[in-house]
Amino acid sequence: MAEIINMPRLSDTMEEGTVATWLKKVGDKVEEGDILAEIETDKATMEFESFHQGVLLHIGVQEGETTKVDELLAIIGEKGEDISSLILNSKSTENSSEDKDTSSKIETSKKEDSKNEDKAELPQGVTIVTMPRLSDTMEEGTVATWLKKVGDNVSEGDILAEIETDKATMEFESFQSGTLLHVGLKEGESAKVDALLAIIGPKGTDVSDVTKNFKAENSTATRETSSQEKPLKEKEEIKKSDEKQEVSSSTSSSDSSRIFISPLAKRMADEKGINISQVKGTGENGRIIKRDIENFTPATSSQSVGKFVPSGQEDFDDVKHSQMRKVIAKRLAESKFTAPHYYLNVEFDMENAIAFRQQYNTLPDTKISYNDIVVKACALALKQHPQVNSQWFDDRMQLNNHVHIGVAVAVPDGLVVPVVKFANEQSLTQIGAAVKDFAGKARNKKLTPQEMEGSTFTISNLGMFGIESFTSIINQPNSAILSVGAIVEKPVVKNGQIVVGNTMKLTMACDHRTVDGATGSEFLLTLKGYIENPVTMLV
Repeated sequence: MAEIINMPRLSDTMEEGTVATWLKKVGDKVEEGDILAEIETDKATMEFESFHQGVLLHIGVQEGETTKVDELLAIIGEKGEDISSLILNSKSTENSSEDKDTSSKIETSKKEDSKNEDKAELPQGVTIVTMPRLSDTMEEGTVATWLKKVGDNVSEGDILAEIETDKATMEFESFQSGTLLHVGLKEGESAKVDALLAIIGPKGTDVSDVTKNFKAENSTATRETSSQEKPLKEKEEIKKSDEKQEVSSSTSSSDSSRIFISPLAKRMADEKGINISQVKGTGENGRIIKRDIENFTPATSSQSVGKFVPSGQEDFDDVKHSQMRKVIAKRLAESKFTAPHYYLNVEFDMENAIAFRQQYNTLPDTKISYNDIVVKACALALKQHPQVNSQWFDDRMQLNNHVHIGVAVAVPDGLVVPVVKFANEQSLTQIGAAVKDFAGKARNKKLTPQEMEGSTFTISNLGMFGIESFTSIINQPNSAILSVGAIVEKPVVKNGQIVVGNTMKLTMACDHRTVDGATGSEFLLTLKGYIENPVTMLV
């Protein structure tokens, strides 16, 4: 059955959108999650993905054309499906809406004074932020997480909250600057599109009257669903229109003077100072996408250099800080300069661990890593040393009886720390599956905020990169972080003899406010027992 795709509301102030680029043309197959088009809003150009699958049967707005929110954008259905009635109904609905607008001008005029009075009551500099329509089928949203709290300073582009729609959880950024004066919904609460979400304005402004008198004016709350059909054109004209858009689509895709690039790729190119005309797109119809920017290497000059003639030239690229990089910098600086770090270094014999892992992985459908062994060993040791599993707060120290281990994962934009919950209660196989799943989600930017919160201890492993030893900065409010190096084959002394052995160096950074030297040392001694004799973890 054919699905009508309407122009989505991609920002809280968006009233109409312009199609910048169609990434699919009539007749193309569409999968759920495919990018249909790039839409220019009043704030930015954003990718619009399909929440349906089928064949693109009709395009209602050509590239460069503009239409209002909720008007026909496209139709997706089965190949060969008759959609003429849907197009006619859509056109008649639009005309009916225009007629209704014309007939209601007098009423609108009468209400204008009332609206102006409401606007006059809005304090200067105050902006009302409403629940945005983040998908074409979204009717209400749920606040999953507030990333700002009342009283916080908000800059344009800051992420205000994460909103759960009917399709996904999406970040919602602010298009205003000021102070967050009011939050209309608590975490976990839901409201219809255009309901009061937040109020931003000058610090100290009283907005109690605004919240009391606010009424959502968007038509979605009172949208009429009746379809009064007033066909204005015959089916022949519809057919001509479809033929015209197919020609337009093919012409657009063959226009060599235009460079097709996704908004994300364009932003990355700007940050890296890359000339996009030199980049070859590997996306659909030669479109430049994220991986093309990541893999781009500037062409080297073929000019020969004379003997003893300096050929070097000073050069640099300015890369703007991503939001993730800003947060990482802020949190690590706060940790390094507020928590008194000290470091404990140990070296463990890994002979038994190597043999244990080889034997364990002979089990059917089983594959664990050395990192999984370290996670499990730490979890068991932390249960015996709750002081290391503690957290420092200004007014108290929290000794955690549960063990949630954060595992640092590198991503292109920085570092994320998904959390293995109740790690001491999970088997090695379960820990391995969880860490692998988190790593995949991290690379695809699919980790949820809930999967990255609540850690009581953190592990950072750079052994796979050949790093023998290193130190890490504590992931506050945790009291410690363990840095794990590579397993190295080297001469060791056993029973008075020099033999070939395998060892691994670990460094634990401790917060001296909560973990004294003796406490940290006792923990590492317990950890040594588990890692050098991993069979004891199964007892």
